[in-house]
Amino acid sequence: MRMLRNEELAEKERINDALLELSNRMVKVRDRKDLLHVINSGLRKAINFTACVMTILDEVHQTYNAFLTDPESKSRDYAVYNEAISTPYPVGDGIYDVAARSEEPVLFDMRNFDVENAPVWFKLHYAAGAREMLIKALPGEDVRRHSLILFSDETGTFDDCAVHIIERIASQLSTAASNITANEEILNRESEKSFLLDFSQNIAAVRTKPDLEAAISDALEHLLSTRLAMIRVIEDDGVTLTPYLWDISLFAGVMDMFDQLANRRATVDEYFFAQVLASREPIVIDIAEEERKGSSPNYIAFWKRLGLKNVYAAALRVRQENLGTMFFLSDNLNLNLLKGLCAQISIAISNIRANEKILAYKQLLEIENDQLKEQIRTIYNFSEIVGSGPEMQEVYHLMSLVADSASTVLLLGETGTGKELIARAIHNASPRRDKLMIKVNCAALPASLIESELFGHEKGAFTGAVERRIGKFELADQSTLFLDEIGEMPLEAQVKLLRVLQEKELERIGGKTTIKVDVRIIAATNRNLEEEVRAGRFRSDLYYRLNVFPIVLPPLRNRRDDIVPLTHFFADRYNKTSGRKVTGFSPRVIQELQAYPWPGNVRELEHLVERSVLLSEDAIIREIHLPKLRPEEKMPVAPLSRTLSEVERTYIIEVLRQFQGKISGMDGAAEFLDIPATTLHSKIKKLKISKADYF
Repeated sequence: MRMLRNEELAEKERINDALLELSNRMVKVRDRKDLLHVINSGLRKAINFTACVMTILDEVHQTYNAFLTDPESKSRDYAVYNEAISTPYPVGDGIYDVAARSEEPVLFDMRNFDVENAPVWFKLHYAAGAREMLIKALPGEDVRRHSLILFSDETGTFDDCAVHIIERIASQLSTAASNITANEEILNRESEKSFLLDFSQNIAAVRTKPDLEAAISDALEHLLSTRLAMIRVIEDDGVTLTPYLWDISLFAGVMDMFDQLANRRATVDEYFFAQVLASREPIVIDIAEEERKGSSPNYIAFWKRLGLKNVYAAALRVRQENLGTMFFLSDNLNLNLLKGLCAQISIAISNIRANEKILAYKQLLEIENDQLKEQIRTIYNFSEIVGSGPEMQEVYHLMSLVADSASTVLLLGETGTGKELIARAIHNASPRRDKLMIKVNCAALPASLIESELFGHEKGAFTGAVERRIGKFELADQSTLFLDEIGEMPLEAQVKLLRVLQEKELERIGGKTTIKVDVRIIAATNRNLEEEVRAGRFRSDLYYRLNVFPIVLPPLRNRRDDIVPLTHFFADRYNKTSGRKVTGFSPRVIQELQAYPWPGNVRELEHLVERSVLLSEDAIIREIHLPKLRPEEKMPVAPLSRTLSEVERTYIIEVLRQFQGKISGMDGAAEFLDIPATTLHSKIKKLKISKADYF
């Protein structure tokens, strides 16, 4: 009996010595490694266990994680070990919550559990041979944040003595763990501050989207061990969320779903985006929970294929205004650090987008400036006239001969052959180039106003003359006057024009003073003036006065070699004005263009190319809409029994029908009939043609 008591006393003394040593060593503990070493080497002297684990609650007391793990545990040999110690577990798992409610250590016979439905850490230790475990929720000031779990491979290991020992060291163990946790939190906060400071300095140097992407990737990969899934920004409409940055390497195995989700139009009202934008803090999306709710199946399926349990998301804001959203693919993130990152990234994106807009405006201004310069060069520069065939070479030769002189030039040719362009080129190659060329369209002015337009009038010269008007001749003094459509000028105006050309002086209407002018005349017409003279519609003396140096502009159908260069020239022009990027034309289209007779000449080609560029959705124009049948080909054959007036009436009605009632202006019936619009109006009235006849 005495021997038994002595053995008990010796065992008690051994345990006390072990606990005293354990207590002394725990006072010196500074980190988890120290604490683990103390437990393994010190506590094992008092209790026989095969493995130990300490756990810690999260800040909101919803889950617990491993705080310490035994480096000598046989559970480390299993592939799922890292998952087991990194996974957060719900506190209501039937093990942790039971221990947390008890003031005493709780003993569990692991054989009595449904292992298949147990937490991963339980399965792992059970597979490693553990059959019994003792859990003690360590006391704390406000909550039992830490717990100690001891495992044994045999049942009956943890007796009352073991329970008593755990009770004795619980407070000191809790203090040591709490101190370590508090120190870690301080160090983490300092590390976060240092990281955010470094990150803010890196962000301050960011000027472009690639710079921002590099800074974010480096920060997330090295400090948070996560990857950026997607940043979307809110467009100017305030509704659409457009992809801005993403890490494409994350989606190698799910590119089909990624392309589908990234390319669809996302809005701020959609379920997940609305959640993120409404929250002032970063949020954690529990994929399993959202799947049970039936939320956004496409996104849930996408995240599940990536093997995720959680997705982290945060709103990007600048001055309380939503800028966009960030999504991260990770199962564990520091939300406070994430919040700080988002603030810095928001400012960077806002600055980048502002700079991009400024750059875009600058580029737009530069483009517009280039376009204006191009238009000036195209319109006014002799060298920019497109055409290199023999017909145009002859025109260039004649232009070069006459440009330096003050001789009158008469430009002849069909409508749309570029007579105004040639006139401007001659003027700009002349000594008068420093002054503006003045243009008068004789066909666009009523007969009653053309004299006032050319020669000007004094105040009160006629009804409506409320002030003095300087005529085009005076404006063109020391410069060039371009008289376009000279064949349309009324006879009475021709007489006065001839006098000015001969005398080089004029009088304003209602004026008494003779005004000397030095004007170079360039006239143009698409009519045959010789026939007009024979018909009595044009004065012969004016014709001979104008026909000093005639230049005949060839129709486009006689310039087949120039059709392709002209086509590309106009395509380049309308690329710039419309923002399109047409680079060429298919061989079939080129063949069609060269085969077409071009009754509207270069002007018709220009308008056709403009329309084709605007309609094109490809870089190559593969189809062009040429008129299939000209109106004259649809003219009915007039019976010989009909009068001339009846034939003329039928013909005009058919033309008006083909031109949908359009009489004047470009591509109007009058232009097609080659008569002034005023003449056509007179004929319509004389022949009693009503809209009902051609509509």
